[in-house]
Amino acid sequence: MKFNFIKSRKSLAIILSVFAVSCGMERSPVTGWSYNDPDNGGFEKMPYEEQETGPGLVLIEGGSFSMGRNETDVTYEWNNVPRRVTVSSFYMDETEVSNFSYLEYLWWTSRVFGPTFPDIYYKALPDTLVWREKLAYNEPYVEYYLRHPSYRDYPVVGINWLQANEFCAWRTDRVNEFILIREGLLDHVPNPSDQDYFSTEAYLSGKWQGQLKQKLPSFDEQNPERDVKMEDGIFLPKYRLPTEAEWEYAAYGLIGNTIGERITDRRIYPWNGHGVRNSDEKYIGQIAANFVRGNGDMMGTAGFLNDNADVTAPVYSYWPNDYGLYNMAGNVSEWVMDVYRASTAQDADEFRPFRGNVFVTQVKDSTDGTIATNVDGPVFQKFKHKVNPPSAHGVSQETAEVTDSVLTVLTQDAQEYKNAPSDGKSDIPGRVKWREVTSAISSDNLDERRNYKTSDYISYLDGDVNSSLYYLEGEEAYGEKANSLMYEYAKTSLINDKARVYKGGSWRDRAYWLNPGTRRYLDQRQATAYIGFRCAMVRVGSPVGLGK
Repeated sequence: MKFNFIKSRKSLAIILSVFAVSCGMERSPVTGWSYNDPDNGGFEKMPYEEQETGPGLVLIEGGSFSMGRNETDVTYEWNNVPRRVTVSSFYMDETEVSNFSYLEYLWWTSRVFGPTFPDIYYKALPDTLVWREKLAYNEPYVEYYLRHPSYRDYPVVGINWLQANEFCAWRTDRVNEFILIREGLLDHVPNPSDQDYFSTEAYLSGKWQGQLKQKLPSFDEQNPERDVKMEDGIFLPKYRLPTEAEWEYAAYGLIGNTIGERITDRRIYPWNGHGVRNSDEKYIGQIAANFVRGNGDMMGTAGFLNDNADVTAPVYSYWPNDYGLYNMAGNVSEWVMDVYRASTAQDADEFRPFRGNVFVTQVKDSTDGTIATNVDGPVFQKFKHKVNPPSAHGVSQETAEVTDSVLTVLTQDAQEYKNAPSDGKSDIPGRVKWREVTSAISSDNLDERRNYKTSDYISYLDGDVNSSLYYLEGEEAYGEKANSLMYEYAKTSLINDKARVYKGGSWRDRAYWLNPGTRRYLDQRQATAYIGFRCAMVRVGSPVGLGK
């Protein structure tokens, strides 16, 4: 993965320089009082330019576009009705997350949680058994695809939606930890434990157990030093999965077809034209993505392989689109944040459309009112100390069979599935606790709000009781079906609040699915050999950057 910290917003030297010029500091336009003045309490205005670009990310300048179907709906699902929407600027990974990047995550998880909570490591493991087929010999991929160096630059697969979210949370903390070390505020700890590893949320909540190397100077005479705050702009926002609208917008890369305010050519794929071959004179006729060309044709004929890949290809293969993103068509399909509903395109807002909101708030400690953190995560108590701590280099032969059984239970246990969080959050020790907002707690003020009245809006307008086919008819007409939900999972459909959208075609799909407007879904706890993911991050402030 490439690292492109292109700008450092500030260093400790810049912050200290504020003191040297504090006598002539800027004054408030509403009160006249000067900022950064110890004589009036020291209200601070810290130097800031703009959000820096995190490792592996590229800026996707936002705008409006026609989201949804732009060619024949061959599946007749009518689940992507075209609609014009607006997407804000955001950041997205240049490539899919690779095996090697995920192995770094596994290594860190093993090192930090392995001695005490080995099950956290096992729960993060990709399901390598997704390669198996009843009438195909794919055992080499089961054994080698994840860990062999020949595949280190290939996209990681066998990852379910929840695991992808955990990777994003881990990446957020590691990047922000690196920023603090880079700015000279934090000592590098070679061997963090489950008690003192750096957590961005825990740090900002005052519950982090570690110690800063050096605090920031403060203009408050009563407290001459302080911790880093959100107002300083030092921390990056959270890494996360992109929304469906963001992913589709980024995949088209229409910025390359824009002149003024006019988009000159509409695209079916992330490149111009109606074909799947490169039209550039230098590469004319070469396949532009990794997909199935026809019956049984996964890679072409010997001597001239059409896509040069039997299964997946390295993440930097083929040509990037006009945003500089690789493999937004083909290679692997990718998880996005959204919960699947067929009518989302018609129901969702026209600005930043998304289905899947579950509004949460931090849990307060009942004794002192401070933010609470997880001490011993209940999700992981079930398997605590049941298996030997994993090696940093992988799973030992002794624990391999137990690992398979743990993964089986985590995937199939009915009660755990029922209670699994819909937002991907888990109770890993050291993290801040979150809860859904509720009308039963007065501090949530739901009765006074106009924009929302409850926490869970996943099924809003499509799947809740009010949108049920039988809702208005009453028991006289439909008996026990009255007031039932629209989607009866495992009875009439496979759609529920845990069905997550995945986008784009993969190495085992036909060209139809290379169209970014197509959409499919899978249970958030299931994984396949053809679904991977990439991370995204919100762009705060100007959508285009300074000077524009």
